[in-house]
Amino acid sequence: MNVHSETWGNTSDGRSVMLYTLTNDNGMTVRLSSLGAAIIEVHVPDRDGNSENVNLRAPNLEDYVDNPSGFGVVVGRYANRIGNGRFMLDGKTYELAVNNGPNHLHGGLRGFQHKAWTPIVIDGLQLPGQDQTELVGVGFHYESADGEEGYPGKVSVLVSYTLHRDNRLTLSYQAETDAPTVINLTNHAYWNLGGAGSGDVLGHELKIMASRYLDFDRNVLPTGDILPVGNSPFDFSLPTPIGQNIEQAGGYDLCYTIDDWDGTLRHAATARDPKSGRVMEVHTTEPGVQLYTAEHFDESAGSAGYAARHAFCLECQHYPDSPHHENFPSTVLRPGEQYTQITEHRFRVD
Repeated sequence: MNVHSETWGNTSDGRSVMLYTLTNDNGMTVRLSSLGAAIIEVHVPDRDGNSENVNLRAPNLEDYVDNPSGFGVVVGRYANRIGNGRFMLDGKTYELAVNNGPNHLHGGLRGFQHKAWTPIVIDGLQLPGQDQTELVGVGFHYESADGEEGYPGKVSVLVSYTLHRDNRLTLSYQAETDAPTVINLTNHAYWNLGGAGSGDVLGHELKIMASRYLDFDRNVLPTGDILPVGNSPFDFSLPTPIGQNIEQAGGYDLCYTIDDWDGTLRHAATARDPKSGRVMEVHTTEPGVQLYTAEHFDESAGSAGYAARHAFCLECQHYPDSPHHENFPSTVLRPGEQYTQITEHRFRVD
């Protein structure tokens, strides 16, 4: 197992960008970038031992500067939507950018996904409390200034990616603030277990460990109601081809509430590609997972040439628009507290 670093280049505004490649001896390779703390590639073997990249990526460094589709990046300060671009905290209203219809999306105009993060290499560590599993990885640190994109408080964030011998990729998030704020982080990887560029994912089988989902309006903003998935096109409580009900659903872009969530690491979803035999299990400490089927892809440069439904996202996170719904788990972070999240992607074949 090892980690290799190299300079990818410089952005037009002079920011240096590093690439890191993590490898294990089970045929898995993960490539990461300090720009956006992004996953660039994830190579895993199929049932015949052939390794392919299953994480959609943009072609060049400059594509990651604007990255309108958010390929593989860490999204923040608040992932997903906040209604009408404003929220109230401790009696004060904070105004944010409105960049998705009438709503605020993924941290604003220049969210965490557009920032140059500071890398910290993790090499040869062992996990406490486990069977001394060796791992390699990279951490990325970013300090978000008070008032950035309208959010209060200076927030220090560390996101670490670690690769294990058993083909687990663990994402660990930590954050602290010097003033009350809201925070909701996720990674925006687009997955195609048949291989990036191999076509649509409609034949992938998906199971989500959620019997309920957040009802949403025409702008994909939660209404506050939490509905059962039964007898709806949003039901993935049993393994179901993504394409089976996708037309009835109008595509997928919604948040599922993970059953029996208690803040511990829980199995949230399993995706399987019958053709290649690749399976990806997603485990998380977060209460929700957003399923998105790349509905906006149109084979343009901003979509890196991919067409709609050629990938799916499983974005583990707190619920969208939580500041406006008291019945949702809180996303408030205060001084002296620590935001933490662990999300794991576990790859295997059958």
